[in-house]
Amino acid sequence: MAILPKKSKERWLFDKLRSHQLTLILSNEIIEEYDEKISWFYSAYLLELVLEEILNLPLTECFEAYFKWQLIFTDPDDNKFVDVAISSNADYIITNDKHFKELDKIEFPKVNHITLNNFKNLFAN
Repeated sequence: MAILPKKSKERWLFDKLRSHQLTLILSNEIIEEYDEKISWFYSAYLLELVLEEILNLPLTECFEAYFKWQLIFTDPDDNKFVDVAISSNADYIITNDKHFKELDKIEFPKVNHITLNNFKNLFAN
């Protein structure tokens, strides 16, 4: 099953995840957010399909952040992604969320974030 339609502008990223070219980092908090957002906007059935798909991707890794850095002040809920990126030593957080720009001012711990378009321009060969 493919979560995103083939014509979706994000489909290339999902295809890279499915073909072992990228690793998806998750945590219980991130999965809970996916659960909340997908079930709010769509249906419990779609939520079940999405979670099954992403949890079974070839390179899905689960980490838990045991230290809360609290680096994003404008939207503290985004910190769950930052904390897991730090604990997993992720290369990037791919996001179009403007709140992550706060990370540009922080030298330690360094958390790289990149927009989906910029990531595509760099890595979608």
